Amino acid sequence: MRQTAALAAVLLLPLAACSSEKADPDAARSATRVAEDRAQAVVTAEATRAASASSAAPSSPATATVLGLEGLGPLRVGQPLPGGGRWAARGAQASDTCTEVSSPDYPGVYAIVVDGKVRRITLGARSSVKLAEGIGVGDSEAEVKAWFAGFREEGHKYHDPPAKYLTAPNARPGESALRFEIDADRRVGLIHVGEMPVLAYVEGCL
Repeated sequence: MRQTAALAAVLLLPLAACSSEKADPDAARSATRVAEDRAQAVVTAEATRAASASSAAPSSPATATVLGLEGLGPLRVGQPLPGGGRWAARGAQASDTCTEVSSPDYPGVYAIVVDGKVRRITLGARSSVKLAEGIGVGDSEAEVKAWFAGFREEGHKYHDPPAKYLTAPNARPGESALRFEIDADRRVGLIHVGEMPVLAYVEGCL
C-alpha cells in the first residue's frame, strides 16, 4: 500500500509543478525534486523491509538425503546431538557413556554417541540416504570400488567371504572417515561414517 501511494504521488507531481511554475519556476522544480526523493525513499524502505521479512522468516528444513564425512544434515560427527531435533536413544543401551540414537525422520539410520558427542553415523537397509557419489545401501561392491579403489579390505566378523569390510586407508581417531560392510552377495549392507575406533565397531557400541 505504501509503495502504491508513493507511486501515485510521483504521478501527480507534474500537475502540481505546472500550476506552481507560473509563480516561481525554480521553486516548483525544487519542490518536484524533493517530492520525488521522498517517494523513492518510501519505495526503497518498503522493499528493504519486505526483503528483511522474507530472509528472517523461518523455513522448514528439508530432510537431508546425503551423508558426508562431516555428517548428515544437522547431525555432525564430533559434535553433540543437535538441539531441537528428534534424535534420541531408543531401546536398551550398552552403557552410560555409549548410546545409539535414531530419528523417525531418518528410517534405517542410527548414530553412536560416545561421551556426549556423535562418533559414527550408520546407514542401514531401510535408509534411502546416499553418499555424494550416489552410493547407497544395496549397491554393488564393484560400484563402491569404482569410487573408492584404495580402501583396505578385512574379513567380515559374522559372514563368510566374499563378505568383507572396506575401510578408508586414512581412518584414524579424531578424523571422520568412511567404511562399508559388504554382504555375502557382494552388496553394500551398511555404510558408516565416523571416527576410529568407533568407526570399526561391529555391533553397535561394541
